[in-house]
Amino acid sequence: MFTLESKEAIEDLVVGTTIFGTGGGGSPQVGREILESDLKAGRQLRIVNLDEISDESLLVSPYYIGSVAPDVRPSKKVMIADPFGLALESVERYFGRKVAATAATELGGDNTAVALHVASQLDIPMVDGDLLGRAGPELHQSTTHVFGESMAPSVVVSETGNVVFIERYADIDDYESLARYVAVLAGGNAAVIDTPLTKSTASKILIKDTISKSIAVGKAVRQALQDRHDPVDAVRDILGGWLLFRGTVKKYEWRNEKGFLFGDVTLSGNKEWQGQSFRSWIKNEHIFAWLGSKPIVMPPDLIMFLDHSGHGITNDALKSGLEVSVVAAKAPEVWRTAKGLSFFGPRHFGFDFDYVPVERLVGSLSR
Repeated sequence: MFTLESKEAIEDLVVGTTIFGTGGGGSPQVGREILESDLKAGRQLRIVNLDEISDESLLVSPYYIGSVAPDVRPSKKVMIADPFGLALESVERYFGRKVAATAATELGGDNTAVALHVASQLDIPMVDGDLLGRAGPELHQSTTHVFGESMAPSVVVSETGNVVFIERYADIDDYESLARYVAVLAGGNAAVIDTPLTKSTASKILIKDTISKSIAVGKAVRQALQDRHDPVDAVRDILGGWLLFRGTVKKYEWRNEKGFLFGDVTLSGNKEWQGQSFRSWIKNEHIFAWLGSKPIVMPPDLIMFLDHSGHGITNDALKSGLEVSVVAAKAPEVWRTAKGLSFFGPRHFGFDFDYVPVERLVGSLSR
């Protein structure tokens, strides 16, 4: 077990999870604020290994579902001040027992922080692991499906007053549509608590140690800045990834549609990439990228847009003229399996490509 006891520790977590958020995963500023408020209130931000909790423990995943578009805002008057608290009451009433720990549904500046924030309010820990190993746009991108588990029962709560309990669903397509529709009705976002897990099931499906890994990434960025080294290189090195491109945002087109931010961003090259172009297709997160006309990163591998300080750039903050470095890294192995690719590969997103790992696509690019 370890505890985040300072603003610096919180910052390391938020910086690291925002990088793994690949442009999505929620607002790092919001994540930073809620965890700092917990610290100020004297609540403990505890993170444990799965082995440290009891066998009968009940774990759940709290997160936000919805679009990351800049124009997201409540469609009606805010009626519920604590949507996660209300959702948690429904879950505990259904199971007849208290939740013992939370697990992040994904890595992102806000959605990871939310899971830790909810845990701190209950005086319970968050486990060191998540259900994705990065951020992803849909509920399809959860390891629960790879291992044949369910995300139900689920509670979806909007601040505008809707409380929806989903005891079971026909398939993940239906669950995605049901949960996201609540977010759309609310103007863009809704709070979710789902994926109730026993310790034995969690040990099978959680991608372990991703919280401590995110903190290590954040620390590496901070250390590089202190030592006046290139923090982008620090991110590339700690992830064993590749620096794909440095350039300026030439064009960024996006739309908020059906609870997602869909976008297309084109970069024009700087320095050694002068005269070259880079393009990324976005569905909340960066999903598919091309260097010139050739695919260079396919889902589920990570495409990370970083600013000059090595911090991740969320897609609601992208704009023309912004200088960007692009780093790529391998996805967790679970997503590279045949079952994983059925939920997170190129064809799942409508691209007529068989998956090619990023290490093959980058070829002779320097690391």
